[in-house]
Amino acid sequence: MPHEIDPTFLSLPLRALADAALARARALGAEHADFRLERVRGASLRLRDARPSASADTTDLGYAVRVVHDGAWGFASGVDLTMDAAARVASQAVALAKLSAQVAREAGGGDRVELADEPVHSEQTWVSSYEVDPFSVPEAERSGLLAEWSAELLRAPGVSHVDAALLAVHENKFYADTAGTVTTQQRVRLHPQLTAVSVDGASGEFDSMRTLAPPVGRGWEYLTGTGWDWRRELDEIPGLLAEKMRAPSVRAGVYDLVVDPSNLWLTIHESIGHATELDRALGYEAAYAGTSFATFDRLGSLKYGSPLMNVTGDRTAEHGLATIGYDDDGVRAQSWDLVRDGILVGYQLDRAIAHRTGFERSNGCAYADSPGHVPLQRMANVSLRPDPGGMSTEDLIGGVERGIYVVGDRSWSIDMQRYNFQFTGQRFYRIENGRLAGQVRDVAYQATTTDFWGSMTAVGGPGTYVLGGAFNCGKAQPGQIAAVSHGCPSALFGGVTILNTTQEAGR
Repeated sequence: MPHEIDPTFLSLPLRALADAALARARALGAEHADFRLERVRGASLRLRDARPSASADTTDLGYAVRVVHDGAWGFASGVDLTMDAAARVASQAVALAKLSAQVAREAGGGDRVELADEPVHSEQTWVSSYEVDPFSVPEAERSGLLAEWSAELLRAPGVSHVDAALLAVHENKFYADTAGTVTTQQRVRLHPQLTAVSVDGASGEFDSMRTLAPPVGRGWEYLTGTGWDWRRELDEIPGLLAEKMRAPSVRAGVYDLVVDPSNLWLTIHESIGHATELDRALGYEAAYAGTSFATFDRLGSLKYGSPLMNVTGDRTAEHGLATIGYDDDGVRAQSWDLVRDGILVGYQLDRAIAHRTGFERSNGCAYADSPGHVPLQRMANVSLRPDPGGMSTEDLIGGVERGIYVVGDRSWSIDMQRYNFQFTGQRFYRIENGRLAGQVRDVAYQATTTDFWGSMTAVGGPGTYVLGGAFNCGKAQPGQIAAVSHGCPSALFGGVTILNTTQEAGR
């Protein structure tokens, strides 16, 4: 049964505060104004060897007013939930816009802020797809389940330590603007994680194995049976870790690569997700994590990868971490193509960038991580589509004579144009004559973005598709954090450079 908006949020003076702020902005001559009130509750639990080591439960409540005045942005925020205070915040936003416009004129002008058209969405409500709000579950129960799972892992031979963590977020958002859009939203997300560590007392060698369960836009039911087979994964980890400890070091060279979704999602995030943010491609975003090789002049012509490559931006995927009903520009969530048949055909947009670059409409990628931050163009759920008639992971492996199968994400490195990269993983298996031939260690795969995606020779079927992702995508200065999902099937890449990380470190 779908959830309703939390009544304690609805009891706040949402409409009255918005009316006061927007009326003041109009009276001061704003061409556009929007009001956003948010309540974001976040909780984290951490355990070390089945014992609690850290706990936090915080709530961020406040509101922001953003205006366009004289062709410039203005922004201000507040926490005093009174009508007078909301009007003052609107006045501050207009004053800042006036100052920005004056500075732009004195510097010789510049592009005026104009927003792409968007239909009015009046009195809309949206709630994400979940069953049990994790905050309805007592902390003792949440911590107790992590402790139980940790203790089970610790009892297994070869497991020396276990780290466990659970992050949970409940986010409410009310938005209203001078065009007449009014939306109220609620979403829940979870990130559970356990890591088993093995230490060889004789040699001092150590390694770890982390659960592959991705963070999700689900509720507590994710840990109790819906969406992931925790029992199977926890039972398998000790044996997989023991095998990893005994595994030989990889021999560097060129191999065919079968990449599991538990690893490939991160490659998508870094080499496609960030690269197709249009503010990066235009050079507006550079200070935090660079720009993009996929520049705007290459739209429609850049050969991003093989003809098998079809990538979507999506704000509507069920249980996606970046899934919403409406963004922080008041734009309804959508799904669209970023790469079609290997060619770059789209970008991620907000309303201002969409207008500036000639798009008729934004695709809903404006987001601020708190009421005190200005909305940015942020990443949608960026996903590689499966082949409707594609093979299973086992069949992809079966077609490889000499290769490596990659499972789980770990460390990575990518340059400031999202082009040259290197990725490691949780575990790697040799493939010999179509069969897995045991784990190897110290593996990293290295390529350029276009070479890597151009080498994709087979895409797995829908049965291999998994929605992975991260809670902690960073962008901008001051920095903001956003959660985002990336779905993908297993995929086969031919002739990829494999490094031995211990040899590279010794150079």
